[in-house]
Amino acid sequence: MAEFTLPKNSKVGEGKRHPAPSGATNVKTFRVYRWSPDDDKNPEVDSFEIDMDDCGPMVLDALIKIKNEVDSTVTFRRSCREGICGSCAMNIDGTNTLACLKPIEEVKGDVKVYPLPHMPVIKDLVPDVSQIYAQLASIEPWLKTVTPPPPDGERLQSPEDRAKLDGLWECILCFCCSTSCPSYWWNGDRYLGPAILLQAYRWLADSRDEAKGERLDALEDPFRLYRCHTIMNCTKTCPKGLNPAKAIAEVKKMMVERQG
Repeated sequence: MAEFTLPKNSKVGEGKRHPAPSGATNVKTFRVYRWSPDDDKNPEVDSFEIDMDDCGPMVLDALIKIKNEVDSTVTFRRSCREGICGSCAMNIDGTNTLACLKPIEEVKGDVKVYPLPHMPVIKDLVPDVSQIYAQLASIEPWLKTVTPPPPDGERLQSPEDRAKLDGLWECILCFCCSTSCPSYWWNGDRYLGPAILLQAYRWLADSRDEAKGERLDALEDPFRLYRCHTIMNCTKTCPKGLNPAKAIAEVKKMMVERQG
């Protein structure tokens, strides 16, 4: 699994300790990564002791409680709180996941909360995802056709063709998979990574799309596709239970079939 890895030449020190409220008997400690571009110092890990009798069951509940009641400067992304938007992706207890879907009771000992690994950090638990979104745009994730649509309806596909998209369309672009992939850590500027390649296959597999050759040509590159070494971290860590490694293998299979 993806253990959080610090940038080179970076040291994390012990930060502030925030004790539990007086009288709390069911206490859990959350160790949260802190760094701000406005501070001229190395990252630190602050400790927050939370009364679990006055907190929701998920890690995101604890983070919201920390921000609302203990330290309003703690910074993280969140939105839907239901595992749909992917905003609260972070590294919790050494694994990339969604804070809104991670039960606190699953973590033995202190809950260690870090930003997604091997991405630039904007502040605290917020990674800079501008590069990976640019990579998403590069695969043109929309239906591409040359024939005009039916004049009296939608572009249809059979139930069998529609079923081929299951396990692909559910991706919420949380990027837990790409940031757990060593190949993406090492070559993230050129390798598209599992999240983007799964999105690429979603359109290659769509029977309504008419740009398969063009899409495969764009992926025919020593780095964009072929840096995948089937390590399987991506599949193990996906909070939606998807299989990016299988999608990448299917793209490689398409490459071989068109050459043969």
